[in-house]
Amino acid sequence: MACKLAEVKNETGLHTRPGNEFVSLAKTFESAIELENEAGKKVKGTSLLKLLSLGIKKGSKITVHAEGPDADEAVEKLAHLLENLKD
Repeated sequence: MACKLAEVKNETGLHTRPGNEFVSLAKTFESAIELENEAGKKVKGTSLLKLLSLGIKKGSKITVHAEGPDADEAVEKLAHLLENLKD
């Protein structure tokens, strides 16, 4: 299992448009992807509705977890995406 912490810098946080971008990228990996918020709530990273339920705002620190053959690559790319979200 691999994990990486990312801080969301986007002014509007993670909403539908960048959330779809995250889910699309997460689905390209074989590994199982999960996101965890600061409160410890974990959700499946390939579900937009579950992602939105985390209420990710600017300044949120999110941990990306991945388990599988491409876990290291997955957490690097997905954390980078979270840190560089654009509206």
